Parts: sequence; C-alpha cells; structure tokens
Amino acid sequence: MSVLRRKVTARRMVGRKAVKDKVYQYEYYTLPLNLYLPKSMVKKWGTEFMLERDEENGRIVIVSAKVIEETR
Repeated sequence: MSVLRRKVTARRMVGRKAVKDKVYQYEYYTLPLNLYLPKSMVKKWGTEFMLERDEENGRIVIVSAKVIEETR
C-alpha cells in the first residue's frame, strides 16, 4: 500500500473580477495539487494541514494539523 503523507500550508490567493465598470476582489485558499479550501475551514482550523494521498484507491485525505496535535 502506498500512502504518501506530508505537511502542507494553505496559500492565500486574491482574485479580481471586472464586471462592467466595477472590479471585485475575493480571496480563497489553496493547497498543493490545486485543492481549494473553503475560507471557513481555514478560519476554524488554521493554515497547517496534513495531506494523505492513497495511490491505490485514488483517495486524498486532508486533516488539520491542530486536530492531529489534539488527539495525541
């Protein structure tokens, strides 16, 4: 079984969109592999996560580093 684990940090990205004559800004968070995180998840758990990638089953599991520390 090949499960790859690594600690990753969410990156804050700022997007801009022009609609007619107005420019709107929005922010979002991403992890490596272009995985998007909801802003509410980052506010609740922080930016540090553990990423587990299971090659055989094609499954990706994202767990907050805070949750891992609390369970120890």
